[in-house]
Amino acid sequence: MFCEQCEQTASGQGCHQWGACGKSPEVNGVHDLLIYCLRGLAPVALGAHKLGISTHNIDVFTCEAMFATMTNVNFDQKRLNDYVRRAIAYREQLKLQIQQATGVAQTWSDISCYQPNFDDSLAEQGQDITLKFISQSGTNVDIFSLKLTVLYGLKGVASYAFHAQELGQEDERVYKFCYEALANLDNQDLSLDHWVNLALKVGEINLLTMELLDAGHTSTYGHPVPTLVDLHAKAGKAILVSGHDIPQLEAILKQTVGTSITVYTHGELLPAHGYPRLKQTYPHLYGHYGTAWQNQTKEFAKFPGAIIITTNCLMPPHANYEDKLFSIGPVGYPGLNYLNAGVDGSIDFAPAIRKALELPEFREDEVTNVPRQVTTGFARNAILSVADQIITAVKAGQIRHFFLIGGCDGAKPDRNYYTELVEKVPNDCIILTLACGKFRFFDKDLGDIGGIPRLLDVGQCNDAYSAIQIALALANAFEVDVNELPLSMILSWYEQKAVAILLTLLYLGIKDIRLGPTLPAFISPNVFKLLSQKYNLQPITKPDADLAACLAPESYALQ
Repeated sequence: MFCEQCEQTASGQGCHQWGACGKSPEVNGVHDLLIYCLRGLAPVALGAHKLGISTHNIDVFTCEAMFATMTNVNFDQKRLNDYVRRAIAYREQLKLQIQQATGVAQTWSDISCYQPNFDDSLAEQGQDITLKFISQSGTNVDIFSLKLTVLYGLKGVASYAFHAQELGQEDERVYKFCYEALANLDNQDLSLDHWVNLALKVGEINLLTMELLDAGHTSTYGHPVPTLVDLHAKAGKAILVSGHDIPQLEAILKQTVGTSITVYTHGELLPAHGYPRLKQTYPHLYGHYGTAWQNQTKEFAKFPGAIIITTNCLMPPHANYEDKLFSIGPVGYPGLNYLNAGVDGSIDFAPAIRKALELPEFREDEVTNVPRQVTTGFARNAILSVADQIITAVKAGQIRHFFLIGGCDGAKPDRNYYTELVEKVPNDCIILTLACGKFRFFDKDLGDIGGIPRLLDVGQCNDAYSAIQIALALANAFEVDVNELPLSMILSWYEQKAVAILLTLLYLGIKDIRLGPTLPAFISPNVFKLLSQKYNLQPITKPDADLAACLAPESYALQ
């Protein structure tokens, strides 16, 4: 196998024997085959677009299928094989519609005519395609590096588009670009500059997609407000919901009304507690249980009730909790309870609810009498509502610097860098955080500056749009470029949504980003040098050294 799409690749160079995420070479092979089939579908879909043929169902499918190939999402070969079949069926359906519309038989490239042999190993066919894809790069490692950057960033865009369309937020430009980028991966004649620009275009389209997702969340559930969230359980039956999918969390809440079941969030769903309409409507949405995705094998085993995982990141489940774990959407694992959507797209969570009622509950003697709480909900409206107070504090020297410290968490011990960094940030600095990287330090009491908490949880990785808007609004308020703000971005990455977000930041021209804990294996030395020269993108080093560099007086116009 060949896979280097996530941060935890073997030896920082790529997984070749078995995936660090737990996927087998066979699953990786079908992932690659599915992407190849989507690349072949893309030119046909673009041809249909030109003729005004509706491709909406195929657009949504394409995003879901790409989502399924992301790290820690789908390990189930049977379901992946079905994605491949559907991709081919959709492609041939569109070809027929195009021929009927034009009255002419079209000539399609080899990739758009590819037919997998479903009687043979799809994994082996995918492995052969991967070798072909690698060999096509020839000696130009930098173009191959950028092709992978585009592909992995595109997977992140697809995941955000998948979530946005669940909330009724779609834009044809997103779907069209996905097809254009997929189709370009087969092009051998594009220059290095073209691939750099295409990677930045991924960032531009990702910004649009995150804006759609933000609009879906805020129009449906209201703008997040600072909210105290309990970190301890209460007695009674329980369901734990993990992942990122807030509409599916609401569906679970609707179906558990009146059941005496308490619903807890896990992982990236912590910020759901900040949405006022969600919390007000469903009082049995109680608290948050556990931390980041890589700890789920221990945390899921201890949780007494049923567990539903809505999106990445799924760890290969252990036998001691597998029977009470359910997955939905693109998430899958062999033998895992899967709740399929009906014709109308809705999911019946009755099997998970029955399981929760059958399982043990949190007992009174297990419930701590010492409350633990964290605050979430510091999205852009909450922070910008006190913008005048923030500006005054900066001008008065009470707030010296802002740090955005967040991103993906992971299992590697060198991620302790982020905990140490937060602990060493001076008391006159504000820390914005988001995504599951915050679980390294989310429960630390860092105090406040003039009533403004020093640690502000902006939300999920899906809420990176909110963090960007905060930075842009502050720059506008101070009448400076965003790069002149006393703001440092120190990011952790793990999977492909983080790649898309990084490309968005670069598209916006944001400089001096520090990235870790290691650099992407798919970024060649020359490509990283190019990004370093243009954007001063740099790897993290040591907390003390990075803090000193970020706080240097000459670094920012307001200091």
